[in-house]
Amino acid sequence: MQTSSRLAIYALIELASNPDKPISAAEIGTKYRVSAHHLAKVLLTLGRAGLVQSVRGVGGGYTFTGNARRVTLLDIIALFEDTSTECRLSDPTKATPEEWALFDVNKEIDDIALATYGSITLATMLKHVERRRKSAPARTEGASES
Repeated sequence: MQTSSRLAIYALIELASNPDKPISAAEIGTKYRVSAHHLAKVLLTLGRAGLVQSVRGVGGGYTFTGNARRVTLLDIIALFEDTSTECRLSDPTKATPEEWALFDVNKEIDDIALATYGSITLATMLKHVERRRKSAPARTEGASES
């Protein structure tokens, strides 16, 4: 999964968890350790897709405008990546049986991944995040993650 896809998913989780509160690109960027500039490009794409709306002025930012129960991870990923599983052999007419065998395995993996991403909605992700928050041990200041 490309960085832009991951950032879009993170941003939409943030925005969908507080749909009435505008959140700035800088706030989201700080949380996920990415530049607000890169995130602004991702949010622009999400806005064009009708998933977020920018709110101008003091206290402005972005709000979620999609339907968390209908938007899937695959919907989001497809905004930033080619999700087709067409033949990716350099020259299929000259491919060896070994190349075809590996292609078949990779295609099966891609198909399973796409089906999984297509079955998980933002609402499901919000539930996963909440479960993680409840089960995560309390973090202490200065503690390192290993």
